[in-house]
Parts: sequence; structure tokens; C-alpha cells
Amino acid sequence: MNFAHSSLLADGEVGWIIGLFGAVIILVGLMIFLAIFARYFKLWIQCILTDAGIGIWDLLAMTFRKVDPNVIVQSKIMASQAGLTDEKELTGKSLEAHYLSGGNVPLVIRALIAARKAKTLKLSFREATAIDLAGRNVLEAVQTSVYPKVIDCPARGSSMAKLSAVAKNGIELKVSARVTVRANLQQLIGGATEETIVARVGEGIVSAIGSAEDHRAVLENPDMISKAVLARRLDSQTAFEIVSIDIAGIDVGQNIGARLQADQAEADTRVARARAEGRRAMAVAAEQEMNAKIEDSRSQLVESEAVVPKAMAEAFRSGRLSVTDYYKLRNLQADTDMRRAIASAGGPVGAKA
Repeated sequence: MNFAHSSLLADGEVGWIIGLFGAVIILVGLMIFLAIFARYFKLWIQCILTDAGIGIWDLLAMTFRKVDPNVIVQSKIMASQAGLTDEKELTGKSLEAHYLSGGNVPLVIRALIAARKAKTLKLSFREATAIDLAGRNVLEAVQTSVYPKVIDCPARGSSMAKLSAVAKNGIELKVSARVTVRANLQQLIGGATEETIVARVGEGIVSAIGSAEDHRAVLENPDMISKAVLARRLDSQTAFEIVSIDIAGIDVGQNIGARLQADQAEADTRVARARAEGRRAMAVAAEQEMNAKIEDSRSQLVESEAVVPKAMAEAFRSGRLSVTDYYKLRNLQADTDMRRAIASAGGPVGAKA
């Protein structure tokens, strides 16, 4: 009997423990539910009132996926209130995917709203997210499409205050221009930036002025520069569309053609002087060479004259030359010297008298 009573008592204690454990689990679950409900209740109510289409379990799943529910909810509410419900790709899942990809979800939504309000721009959610992930400011691009942007050429802060170009008559013109551009959303991804626009416009201005026959024609009609540059379609493969090119100012610079001609004449003069100096040096070298040959001939003559006395002495010893013949030779030589002296004096003695 006692054994049965103790068995019933043990069974009652086990049941009480199990019931207490179950109550604790239910209480903990209820507290967790209340905590979740309290945390997401405000966002859930906003989604219901604005027909954003995001449930409380979606909000809880965002937390586990490390997505900020506030960003997604606020962005979805903005899209819903702006009338972007016709965008089939604009869902909570797509917003979460863009958020997890590192994109700026609110900026994309604001860009879509701005494009929708403009009524002239066609921008889809996929294009907006692609532009955002490409590192471009999609909202700024939409605003630039609606309100064109003015770019200075040359750019502000550059080393050149104005572009320098030379007409065919050699006169330098210094030009500054302002380029009005509109963002091209279809070419924004992969399109060239403002620096390319400035470089191309500068090149076109220099080319247009360089093709002018006279600088006065450019001063009379500055719009010829704008027309020539716009006709070249400089905005191809860029993120912008050129609306207009306005010449802000033209200044007349130096006479580059005259200066180049003067420099060329100076260079030709230096070349001629160098060639003349080369010819003079060659003449001096030739003169020195001839003097050396003369000295060599003189030395040979002196050497030959030194042989003559020896030959005459040998002729005397051998008997081939007598004393009479020798004196005749000396008289002939004296007569020859006299004739030379008379000739160098200007004529015969009698003629002078």
C-alpha cells in the first residue's frame, strides 16, 4: 500500500515538472513573439497602411539575412506612394537583393520617382540598379537629364585659362567655351565621363579655328566654331548628350606665323653661317697644305743645288769641264741675272733716260 502511494506521488511530481517546463517554454516563446512583434510592429503597420506588400515574417527574415528592414520598408513605401506599382521587378526581394549587392536602395527609388515625374525619361528598375552598382550616382544622372549641366572648356582649375589655336594666317586665338550637356541614361554604363567631353570639345575648337583662312572670320562669326564642333558628334560613346556649345570669349594672341617664319629665317642663317665656316676652314686647310708642299719643293731645290758644286768638281777632275767652259757658264749666268734685274726694274736703262 505504501509502495503504491509513493508511486502515485512520484508520477505527480514528474507531471508537475513537465507542466512547469512546458509553461516556461510557452512563456519564453510568447516573450520572443512579443519582442519581435514590438520591434517590427511599427514597420508592419506602415506596410499595411501604405500597401507596401511586406509582411511581419518578411521583416523577421530580413533580420536573419542581415538586411536593414528600415531601409527596405521606407524604400518600398516611397515607391508605392509615388505610383511605381507598375514596375513588376520592383519587389521586396529585388530591393533586398540590391541591398545585399552593396547598392543604395533609397537613391535608386528616388531616381525612379524623379524619372517618373519628368514624364520624358524612360528608366526601369533594372537599369537604375545597374547604374547604381556601376558606381554612378543614378539620381544625379536623372537630374542632369532633366536639367542640363554646364561644363567649362577648359575645365575649371586646369593649367590653361583658355584654349590656344592658330588660324591659317598665323594669328593665335585664345578661346573659352561652355558646353551644355544632358545625361544619356542608356549610355551611362560604360560611357565616357566629363573629362572626355572637355577633351573632345577642345580638340574640335582647335581644329575649327585651324581650318579658318583668316582669324577675322572667326572673330566675326564665333558660331562657326560651335557649328563645326557639333557637326562632329563628339558625344558618341559618352554618358552625355551635347545640347549646345557656346563660345564664352575670344582673345587675339600673338602672330605665331610671323614668329615661326622669323625663327626659321634665324635657323637658316645659322645653317648658312655654319656651312660658310666649314668652307672657310676647308680653304684654310688647303692653303696650309699648299704651303707645306711649297716648303717641301724648296727643300728639294736646296738639296738639288747642293749637288751642283759636287758635280762640277767631279767634272773638273775628270776633264769633262774645262776652266774656259766654266767661265763661259758664269758669264752666261751673270748676263741672265742682269736681264732679270732690268726686267724687274721696269725696262732697259736707255728707256729710263
